[in-house]
Amino acid sequence: MDTRAALLEDIRGTTDGHPVVVAFSGGLDSTVTAALARDALGAGHVLLVTVNMGEYAYKRGNEIVLEVAEQLGLEQRCILGQFKQHRVQAAGPACNRCTREIKLGMVKAVAGGRLVLTGANRSDTWGQLGLKVCNGYYAPLLELGKPEIRALADEMGVRPPRIGENPGREGCKLKHLLKPLAAPEFHGRAVSRANETVLTILREAGFVPDLANVKIIGPLGRNVGLVNVRPVPDPAVRDRLVAALRAIEELADVHIVDAPLTLVAKASPAILNDPHARHWIEHGRLAPDFAAPITVEWRKTSNRRLGTFHIVDFFTE
Repeated sequence: MDTRAALLEDIRGTTDGHPVVVAFSGGLDSTVTAALARDALGAGHVLLVTVNMGEYAYKRGNEIVLEVAEQLGLEQRCILGQFKQHRVQAAGPACNRCTREIKLGMVKAVAGGRLVLTGANRSDTWGQLGLKVCNGYYAPLLELGKPEIRALADEMGVRPPRIGENPGREGCKLKHLLKPLAAPEFHGRAVSRANETVLTILREAGFVPDLANVKIIGPLGRNVGLVNVRPVPDPAVRDRLVAALRAIEELADVHIVDAPLTLVAKASPAILNDPHARHWIEHGRLAPDFAAPITVEWRKTSNRRLGTFHIVDFFTE
């Protein structure tokens, strides 16, 4: 039995043919999950629910959600999660908590008892937990990696367009805020405007990036933008990027990442005393989003409110 046929059988058996909800972002994983659920159960038994992050969602990402839902022929609903981010991220970057409490938790709250299907797989930390069905959630793709999921998408003709932010996981501007979201009107606005600006400038220039983001670092009272674009754009595009970013009121300084650098990170005791956590943050959370190699210099924080980590500075080698 091929992979797609085995997955369809698994979905039918796990759900007993009952209606389901898909936590739908418009990305590759949730799109493949939605298409499989549709083919296994019928379009009338599948509802897509998207948690929209407001200003922290890319404009192109919002368009893709609607476009892909229409292509799949599935009903789609949207709920707003932006203001929950202000609480979740106030003590520092917390992507896993956001996934648990907002992206999945809010979907489950409106599912009406229906099983919630997710795109969790071996390429993300949720998939690595190894639980296919747990507490009302079901991850049909759990045992697959990205190459297999891409192959499935191509086989079914449902490969969604990219935003252009990252070749892997895209969609949330707030993951580029590497400090506490202590003041949304300052920190949140900086990361939102900077990352939307980069993609807009590159799109207008006809430049298709493999990677494009602005990491916001620095002390709480000063936002510094580290600009990551790969491949390197020509000087004219680069100059436009820098000029547009420096015009953003909430950004104090802008630096293009084009050489190895060291990030200075202050961390909570839970992270500072856990080598595995530090390794995952450096190599799993940060490095894939940078255009050049990075190392992290870890320091103890004096901020008792910091629950995770805070990149306070950087220097080049």
